[in-house]
Amino acid sequence: MSTTNDTDTTTTDEQAAAEHPAAQEPTQGGPVTDEQGGTDDGTDPTDVTQVTTGDEVPEAGDGASPDLVREGEVAADFLETLLDIADLDGDLEVDVDGDRAAVALVDSEDGAAPRRLVGPGGSVLEALQELTRLAVQAETGERSRLMLDVAGYRADRRSALVSQARSAIAEVKESGQRRDLEPMTAFERKVVHDEVLAAGLTSESEGAEPSRYVVILPAD
Repeated sequence: MSTTNDTDTTTTDEQAAAEHPAAQEPTQGGPVTDEQGGTDDGTDPTDVTQVTTGDEVPEAGDGASPDLVREGEVAADFLETLLDIADLDGDLEVDVDGDRAAVALVDSEDGAAPRRLVGPGGSVLEALQELTRLAVQAETGERSRLMLDVAGYRADRRSALVSQARSAIAEVKESGQRRDLEPMTAFERKVVHDEVLAAGLTSESEGAEPSRYVVILPAD
């Protein structure tokens, strides 16, 4: 298992998983609070700013916060140790995704990234992400909003959610009726909220975790 050091430059989600505020968060006029506390944030994962891990830290003018670079490095070290202990393959890629650090476990020359770390509906991935955030916080003393992906799960899920959201948006515009979507994680809700906002409509999150879901509202 090795760590890949890339130099390029991504959100996301989705956001985010792990903040569970009360009741509703309209997206009209600004970002959704709980989904961003944890989105994954909603920028396209293909629009990533990759930063070099190790000794080379970008200057402030390079657009990558040294604190976020540090978060990614700490997370990668933690995950590398975890993978070694579990004897699992995969390479780690460290990026800066918008206003958060992002780490992706991808296929390596030694073998494929362990899909078992995704779990049903991404449940294992969410748990691993929270564990990694805690490890980063323990090392840095600061709360982490780091995003973790395994085997491209979040990127693939984002693509599917965008298609689903656009279809639901079209239905709402045609019928003039609200549309309730199925329960989603914070990351997934943020992806949908961003699509709705871009389409000129309003969306809200309703319900309580783990059954929190997005409601798309018609235009006034």
